[in-house]
Amino acid sequence: MDDPKPWGYRWRSSRLLVVSSITVALFAETFLYGFLTPILSYMLEERLHLDPSRTQTYTTALLTTHGFIGLISAPIVAHLAEKTPSQKKPLLISLAGCFIGTLIIALAPSVWALFLGRILQSMAGAGTWVVGFALLANNVDKKHLGQSMGMAMSFVTAGMVGGPTVSGALLQLFGYWAAWSLPLVVLVLDIIARLVMIEPGLGSPKTSESLSKPAGTSVLINDGGPEESTALLSDTLPTGKADDCRTEHKHDLKHEYYRVMLTDPRVLTALANVVFVSSLMSGINNTLPVHLREAFGWKSLLISMMFFCLQVPNIVLSGPSGWLRDRIGIRGPTVFGWLVMIPLILLLGIPGDSHFPWAAGDAAGKSIFTSSLIALGSILPLVRGVGAVQLAYVVKDMEAKDAHLFEANRSNLRVFSMTEVGYSLGMMFGPMLTGSLFEAVGFFYMTVALATTCLIQAAVSWRWLDTLPEPEAPEASV
Repeated sequence: MDDPKPWGYRWRSSRLLVVSSITVALFAETFLYGFLTPILSYMLEERLHLDPSRTQTYTTALLTTHGFIGLISAPIVAHLAEKTPSQKKPLLISLAGCFIGTLIIALAPSVWALFLGRILQSMAGAGTWVVGFALLANNVDKKHLGQSMGMAMSFVTAGMVGGPTVSGALLQLFGYWAAWSLPLVVLVLDIIARLVMIEPGLGSPKTSESLSKPAGTSVLINDGGPEESTALLSDTLPTGKADDCRTEHKHDLKHEYYRVMLTDPRVLTALANVVFVSSLMSGINNTLPVHLREAFGWKSLLISMMFFCLQVPNIVLSGPSGWLRDRIGIRGPTVFGWLVMIPLILLLGIPGDSHFPWAAGDAAGKSIFTSSLIALGSILPLVRGVGAVQLAYVVKDMEAKDAHLFEANRSNLRVFSMTEVGYSLGMMFGPMLTGSLFEAVGFFYMTVALATTCLIQAAVSWRWLDTLPEPEAPEASV
């Protein structure tokens, strides 16, 4: 029976719209994460009337909570998303959760309300990352994956720079509610984009027929690719036994999938990279506002400008960095990036520290700090996004060898749930580490700890990171 396609199916299901919608969703999630940072001290001290000495403690607690909730939420989101034929609904639910959480934070009459809103934002953000990156990997050819991931990370970085930069500026120039109106508008626009989008392969007659096939046939749909049907069980089995065997078979495949993935050093190295990058960025976000206020007496507008200096080079260079990985491989640029970041991070801790009187002057200290921050932002694209690209390469290679084990492209939901778990681990440990070190031994020794982690990650990347892709190798079909 003919099933007419939805209105505008051709352009609503185009890869351009799907990829654009995903990148905008990632932008919105990271925009919200950083938006709170520069104005949190104002909210705690002016609106909630807390002692300024407790500001860093509450900042650390809020950011750590965000990471912890994301850590728990990511596997649950992936499990639920696997059971839905379309991943559009999980994206919509995630964005609705972001909107509600953001509204609660903006209206928060107490500290517990701030934590409640942050928990909702974190749960929803985990859904956006897991489902969004899985859709992106499914809709991009392997030979363009590094560049596409790089462009996606440009939007992620734009969110990270836009959030803290815009919030601090709007707060100081126009007031509290003018600042919060912007993220709410961004979320409404993003929800509209999700409603318009149709996943390739869904909503067409072919898909409707596929989903109604007999129970003895396993239908695996590759988002944006051809349908694949495999008779996993004999049709001669009684219906009840066939269902039981099919459930047990899928359960065994899932356990085997995680065993294969988590014993592969390439996968572990990719996840380590995700954790280290997330820890570094969330740790800097956690301590930068309080440090700049104590060292230079800066207010929210100038603090926002420092986030701008850190992230704008990252936006511009993320695409070229992805292109470079596609051309010469992952290992070289990544190791180089980690090594160069070591002296740059150490330079951040020198201005304002009593051990370095030559950098204590306002002019010298501010120049050193700002220059180091811009240079750090220029190097970050070499290490950011590497974990996601490496995991996508590994999964595509493994799928070519054993498609049944990896269930066509549904494995992308699981692999990016692992990515989100790693990212959330970093978002939890980063603020926890930097916040405790900042309060105990000061900003400089905190940067020494961060520089040490960069050295460790450089060594791990050199030993285990893949040199994929090789341009002359034949592409595996997706």
